[in-house]
Amino acid sequence: MKPASEEAKDWDNMRRMLRDFARKRSHCPFKGPNDGHHVSYRRFRRRIIQRSSSEGPAASTPLATGGQREPRFDLEAVCQRLELDSPPRDHEPAQRHLQGNLHETELAGGVSYCGGVTSPNTQHTFTARKWTATKNAPEQGLVWGAAIHEHGNVQQAGSDERTHALQPFAVLDSTSVSQCGKSVLKLATPSLLNDYYTNLLDCSCDGIIALALGSSVYLWNSETRALVGHLAPSPQPGLAYLQTISCLSWSRDGRTLCIGTRRGEMQLWDVEQKKSMRRLWSHQSVVMALSWKQQLLSSGSVLGHIHHLDPRAPSPLVGAVVQKEAICSLQWAPGEDCLASGSTEGLLCIWDGDIAGVTRSHQPITTMTQPSAVKAMGWCPWQRKMIATGGGLKDGELRIWDTDLGTCVTSANTKSQICSLRWAEKKRYLVTGHGLPHHQVTCWSSEFPSLSPLYQLRAHSDRVLHLAINSDSTPIFSAGADQHFHIWDM
Repeated sequence: MKPASEEAKDWDNMRRMLRDFARKRSHCPFKGPNDGHHVSYRRFRRRIIQRSSSEGPAASTPLATGGQREPRFDLEAVCQRLELDSPPRDHEPAQRHLQGNLHETELAGGVSYCGGVTSPNTQHTFTARKWTATKNAPEQGLVWGAAIHEHGNVQQAGSDERTHALQPFAVLDSTSVSQCGKSVLKLATPSLLNDYYTNLLDCSCDGIIALALGSSVYLWNSETRALVGHLAPSPQPGLAYLQTISCLSWSRDGRTLCIGTRRGEMQLWDVEQKKSMRRLWSHQSVVMALSWKQQLLSSGSVLGHIHHLDPRAPSPLVGAVVQKEAICSLQWAPGEDCLASGSTEGLLCIWDGDIAGVTRSHQPITTMTQPSAVKAMGWCPWQRKMIATGGGLKDGELRIWDTDLGTCVTSANTKSQICSLRWAEKKRYLVTGHGLPHHQVTCWSSEFPSLSPLYQLRAHSDRVLHLAINSDSTPIFSAGADQHFHIWDM
């Protein structure tokens, strides 16, 4: 450690150098703004290195502006973001190798995501954080909160909707007469994150809606149309541990709710008993998608890692594979014999049901591509080898794929971003949620190989980010970036 006098001298040198740089830059004519940023950055960086080379490490220099970044700075920005999305180091559980000397998986491409650029011949591995139960976790996670019942929820003429909308699931508008293809109930969903790549809405087999709003999850009974409760960070001073929720998913039996966060944590909740079952640290980055296979849970991360977990086991990680790009959708087939994963770069991968082992060499059995991210995705319940995907803003194509052949069997151009997708099994139709220009919910006939729209449901004023369908396929639930939740009678 340097003495105080040397530190003061370093600061004086830095201030003098910055003043010289600012004065000389003002007298230096450049042909354009980009040239100015590029030349000024190079000069500033050179002087920093020259003046401080004999005095030890220099302070970090700023990133170049105007698109003049060097390639390595993009990687450093990713590392900084991953660091922000990781739990505090003081609270991080001890790391260990999986099953003795077995590493989780290698990172491809010769780049360690948190260690900068290295040689392509260098082997890169990382280990998963130690699995911890709720009672052993050092931080306070989500806690159960009772439902807050509203009195006189229905919005009256002339009332201020913005004030009323502060309460989650407050009724903003309702229709006494049920009409096919019409919104029968409009509810408030304040703090709903406007993020295309999140998965924040799901409906259990018992009709319980789970919707993430910021750092909390609200549970709403679609049959009684009443709040059941909510999961929120601890209100006690010093125990609050805010984490933005990135995805959630109900187990197939509707008894367990899994919540994934941007810090790589997954929390399992027994909603009926109103208690936390387990808190798991698996990923080293954002948990993007979740899917259940009976009692097994699969999760995908922004780094492209898919983990297969058995929450009942002391060491739940039972398998892992790596996809080349970030995962943004994940779903087990109805027969649970294969898993589909979608990436932000347009890859749709089909994996076999053999999930045992942690290996890099495991490859998908089929890979299909589309021009945009595969975020909206869903298996057809009655044609079990067929899967639907929706294109993004620059694509807008709704596609049906044959996963055995790896080919697209039919498609329809929606001319809009497809943000969400669900199948209605009993009604035998496909439902999609859209962005610009109309922010509509569309119901499609699914008599293969034809694909034609049946209904256009319009009530949202911003893109329809999330869809959910009850087990009887009668109502459709939609949540939009306009922070409204609609129930559609079909």
